[in-house]
Amino acid sequence: MTDELTALVLNCTLKPSPAESSTDQLAGLVVAQLSTHGVSGDSVRVVDHDLKPGVERDMGAGDEWPALLERVLAADVLVFATPTWLGQPSSVAQRVLERLDAELAQIDDAGRPSLFDRIAVPVVVGNEDGAHHIVGILAQALSDVGFTIPAQSGVYWNGEAMSSNDFKDLSQVPDPVDSTAKTAASNAAHLARLLREAPFPAV
Repeated sequence: MTDELTALVLNCTLKPSPAESSTDQLAGLVVAQLSTHGVSGDSVRVVDHDLKPGVERDMGAGDEWPALLERVLAADVLVFATPTWLGQPSSVAQRVLERLDAELAQIDDAGRPSLFDRIAVPVVVGNEDGAHHIVGILAQALSDVGFTIPAQSGVYWNGEAMSSNDFKDLSQVPDPVDSTAKTAASNAAHLARLLREAPFPAV
């Protein structure tokens, strides 16, 4: 294992590539802030891949989750990004959480779940209410499967309800969003380094 820390964005937008994505842009802001702390980042637009429904690591022929899971397991920081639809995370985000459920049964030689020692940062974007609700859903689910959630790491932007204004259309990032992204990145990098040096004990 190298000293360099790595981050992976799972962008759970409903828009296939190459469509512009506000979720991608907000997650990219977090990755840019992570880079200032020596964390290199990569991104996956989940909707471009065929994730079969289910709660197993591999759901059989055509399932592309096993390859994505390898990338999740290789990263120190997971940036889990979703748009808001009807006040809820996207269906793609829910599919990813269901597939991560399989990791509860994956135990290492010390008796620890496979996702221990990894950090998760929830990112939510939308032009309607629901961000706090979705951050809570993501933080709870990601913590349940083994991720550590840093302090003040829920990065979100809500535009005016029932408007067509999207994050990707803004001329500049609002100061509160920028400040939260900086805090989330700093705390995520800090915790990732601590857990690299001193992993969670066996349970």
